[in-house]
Amino acid sequence: MKTLLRPAVSLFVLLTAVTGVVYPLAVTGIAKAAFPEAAGGSLIVKDGKAVGSSLVGQNFSDPKYFWGRPSATGPMPYNATASSGSNQGPLNPALVDAVNGRIDTLKAADPDNKLPIPADLVNASGSGLDPHISPEAAVYQVVRVAGQRNLPPADVKVLVSQYTEGRQWGVFGEPRVNVLQLNIALDSLR
Repeated sequence: MKTLLRPAVSLFVLLTAVTGVVYPLAVTGIAKAAFPEAAGGSLIVKDGKAVGSSLVGQNFSDPKYFWGRPSATGPMPYNATASSGSNQGPLNPALVDAVNGRIDTLKAADPDNKLPIPADLVNASGSGLDPHISPEAAVYQVVRVAGQRNLPPADVKVLVSQYTEGRQWGVFGEPRVNVLQLNIALDSLR
């Protein structure tokens, strides 16, 4: 028994050290060297304080800010520990009610807006954490945000254009606007 136990324990300790310590440290070191921003959580820092991540949406509900995509995470929106979609199909009455409620909220916040409501303002993302909206969703909100801040809509629209990111490597995905970065820039306007 002793002859079997010693190699088993030695192998257990060795593999634990390799897979539990050496490998994670090596992967983390390589990630920090190759992708330092992403490895650090892609944190956005304002006045020396982390205010969020460019990879995780934030809950903005004040009309003076641009609003992001709805979040289906629970028990609170944009809960990174509960990343998931709603898993509700298009014929599910609960999804229809949720979308109609979001449409009502958008119309109540900006009753004079006659633009078509972009789908990404009423449908949650697959992860529930999407930090981006389409440029159309940002433009839809320009008049409301400008009015709340007593700014000319043209100035706010220019800011939206400045914070619109193109396709990944010019090919993949769609143009998008990071809501947190846009709202931080908006707060900087005076």
